[in-house]
Amino acid sequence: MTIRSTLGGVRRKVLSSLHRRPASLGNCGPMVSFSFDDFPRSAYTVGGAILEASGVRGTYYAAAGLMNESSEVGELFHSDDLHSLLEKGHELGSHTFTHLSCRAVSASVFREDVKKGRNAIEKMAGIPCSNFAYPFGHVTVASKKSLQPELTSCRSIFPGVNGPGIDLNLLLANSLYGDLDQSKRAESLIAENARRRGWLIFYTHDVRPTPSDYGCTPELFEFAVASAVKSGARVLTVGKALTAAGLELATSGNGTPPRRLEQIASPPCN
Repeated sequence: MTIRSTLGGVRRKVLSSLHRRPASLGNCGPMVSFSFDDFPRSAYTVGGAILEASGVRGTYYAAAGLMNESSEVGELFHSDDLHSLLEKGHELGSHTFTHLSCRAVSASVFREDVKKGRNAIEKMAGIPCSNFAYPFGHVTVASKKSLQPELTSCRSIFPGVNGPGIDLNLLLANSLYGDLDQSKRAESLIAENARRRGWLIFYTHDVRPTPSDYGCTPELFEFAVASAVKSGARVLTVGKALTAAGLELATSGNGTPPRRLEQIASPPCN
């Protein structure tokens, strides 16, 4: 174990223990969610089609300021993509406006960029957008504390299975990168989630035959989706998984104060 990995483990432990917003999944598991960061078009045109073929849907975290741009993960989303994916039942989440790292700026500047990004997505899509993912997976104590009043959930890239208790300020998620040589890892996570009756969240970026370092091939993605469905888990968007657990979603960020996120006494799960 290197010094860097040791320090990383300590950082994750500290961030996981502070400014928690605890909630319970109750008996709603097992559930699996597939999410995409930055919203490359291939995540929708290829990844979305794979999800739809299995009768399930995904969550797309978009940074509004990146619309119509391109990056190492390929061509990014267009405005028409937002409406198309919503019409097909996928979920739209926010990812700041400029894809800003909370480590690079003050908590107040970061919070304003998060608010601007959420408002922009809501204005374009015409619906509330209260689930968020930290750009680059960067989290600080200050950013975690400052975001909690306004968002339903904040997804990290800290690996693991969520449940039975979860932290809405730091949902655990697992990368889905590479080709079929990573299928055993995905299969193992899905099996562990089924045993624990938890909530497993995957994240990736582009879905292409030759993906970026932050994406996966269509073959790996299709394998993971099929394995999740075969495991007996309910494959849900992040928002629908929270709703299944009886959690109230925050309202629009466009000037409307969000409702307090509350746990319903008896979650509607069997």
